[in-house]
Amino acid sequence: MSSILDTEQVLVIPTGLFHSLGYFQGFSRETGVYVERLLKSDLAEYRPRSEMEQDPSYKQLIPYCIFRHTDASGTVRVFRYTRGGGEGESRLKSKMSVGIGGHISSMDAESAGEEVYRQGLERELQEEVNIETPYIESCVGLINDDETEVGKVHLGIVHLMDVERPDVFPKEAVIAEAGFLGLDELARDFDRMESWSQICLRALFGI
Repeated sequence: MSSILDTEQVLVIPTGLFHSLGYFQGFSRETGVYVERLLKSDLAEYRPRSEMEQDPSYKQLIPYCIFRHTDASGTVRVFRYTRGGGEGESRLKSKMSVGIGGHISSMDAESAGEEVYRQGLERELQEEVNIETPYIESCVGLINDDETEVGKVHLGIVHLMDVERPDVFPKEAVIAEAGFLGLDELARDFDRMESWSQICLRALFGI
């Protein structure tokens, strides 16, 4: 039986295109420099995920959504979970994460036209979590991490979701031990986080 990884066609851009816009390692807040140019480039295309996971000449574009709740006293808490089993990225299993998201699929393009990225982001959220609270979303940066095997073939677009209440709940087994934690608690778990989460916690929350 074929797995999703074998058959899925995912949105990618040539790594050289990313470099031509300005290479960085870690986190960049310059969304205006990258996001629209990457998503609207004629070089963006769909390729088999099974091939792209091993080909650093392409970057798979990944929406990475972080849920933040700030209570009346100003205390900040962030949604965090442990990656469990399932069809997700096997190289990240058992790592902690603060990001919800995944690949943009060719199936999103069939239903969304030019709004394919937005359609893919919303599909990933609907598949992975129940959001039972109003929220405000903002695109706050990008992640590039060429120091890990996973990072070499992915480029993250970071969305900060400011929720009115901490009412975000997992739908899938791959999202285990989920809940909102304070920054001190996240700092204690820092070494158990996947690299993208570490990069975002440093850049956005000073951890």
